[in-house]
Amino acid sequence: MAGGLVALLDDVAVLARAAAASIDDIGAAAAKAGAKAAGVVVDDAAVTPQYVRSLAAERELPIIKRIAVGSLRNKFFIILPAVLLLSQFVPWLLTPILMLGGAYLCYEGAEKVWAKIAHHDAHGSGEQEVQDETTLVSGAVRTDLILSAEIMVISLNEVIDEAFWSRLVILAVVAVVITVLVYGVVALIVKMDDAGLRLSQRSGAIATFGRGLVRAMPVVLTVLTVVGTAAMLWVGGHILLLGTNELNLHFLYEAVHHVEVAAHDATGVLGGLVGWLVNTVASAILGLIVGALVVLVMTLTLHRRNSKVAAATAAGPTRTDGTIPAPPSRSAQRRDAPADRAPRG
Repeated sequence: MAGGLVALLDDVAVLARAAAASIDDIGAAAAKAGAKAAGVVVDDAAVTPQYVRSLAAERELPIIKRIAVGSLRNKFFIILPAVLLLSQFVPWLLTPILMLGGAYLCYEGAEKVWAKIAHHDAHGSGEQEVQDETTLVSGAVRTDLILSAEIMVISLNEVIDEAFWSRLVILAVVAVVITVLVYGVVALIVKMDDAGLRLSQRSGAIATFGRGLVRAMPVVLTVLTVVGTAAMLWVGGHILLLGTNELNLHFLYEAVHHVEVAAHDATGVLGGLVGWLVNTVASAILGLIVGALVVLVMTLTLHRRNSKVAAATAAGPTRTDGTIPAPPSRSAQRRDAPADRAPRG
């Protein structure tokens, strides 16, 4: 009896060690997968605070909570099943889909750069009207769907060789951790100025710190926006660089890799950092070029067509349903014309 109990306890210990090792492996894989999506995560954290700028202070955290719940729904009920099915049955589609997402990131980054240069809003929205909370949350969740899809596909690409159930657990961990991280940071950002105001009402060094916190917030938001834009160009360009290599278009990847190795070998102890910087800058330049081309195409096609429709709507009369009525027929014009001529005969 005692020997059987010892054997059972030994088996339990072995299973516990195996489970602990598996958890460590999943944690390491999740950390690696999440790190690759850092550029999108930074952009997500930079984009979200704009949705609560016009709200009362007491409604900021509830709205952020609703957006975070919507983000989790996006990840678990839409994105996660889709990417797992793709990876299981048509894994060859992941690279083209990932490259499309990379091109979108390049477009977003280049559009923000162009908006900064041209001194206009990146999406041409101009003066936005105040929206009700439901509409605001719906718009934020739709934007999150795109960014979350990028995060999950980038993360999946890092664990594509794992078994199906391991991929499921790793991506679920990534989804929860990144959502908590992004919206936790967003909550801190939007409430930091309130905390600074409260601290500034005290005395001594605490008040000085509170006033400094309030003054620092615009700088923090500006830096976050710049870092998010740079991260989008870098991550998007790097996705395209690796994707072209996986699709057997090796020349671009090999050229960057050659320069990276040369820089690494020429800088001695700093070789690792310099090589990474070379690859990062090259990826960002590629992202900026691709993004600028997409911005040009969008400007010449979709944006121009939208401008024409908006101009026509503003210039012409409209019906109650908001559509522009068709011009009257010739017979109607004759029937409605004034009788300015004398009858014949």
